[in-house]
Amino acid sequence: MTVADVITAVLLPAGAVFCLLGALGLLRFPDIVSRLHAAAKAQTLGLMLILVGTAVQMPLRYAPVLLLVVLFQLLTAPITSQIVGRTAYRVQALDRGALFRDELADRLARDGTPVDERPPREDVDR
Repeated sequence: MTVADVITAVLLPAGAVFCLLGALGLLRFPDIVSRLHAAAKAQTLGLMLILVGTAVQMPLRYAPVLLLVVLFQLLTAPITSQIVGRTAYRVQALDRGALFRDELADRLARDGTPVDERPPREDVDR
């Protein structure tokens, strides 16, 4: 067994476990903010581990393509989570009282954008 085989034997199952935990988090976590963490953090790390483990086994000319996919994922997942979280905030789909610190309300107040203080909608899945 070579060093590359050992690295792959560690990274692929670890990545699969992180992907599984991210999927379970999406199903089990109670609110949008928690689900965003599961989707953005665990899934990204799981995919990154799987792709790096696969890149170790590939011929050198193919590995950069997989590493570009990792880079693309690292750049797009946080932006997507930001957009989903901000949208959930604006449509009252999350409990603002459960937030430790409401930085978006501070920024919106500073920018002069009104924050809708209606009670949360009851038809939103929490």
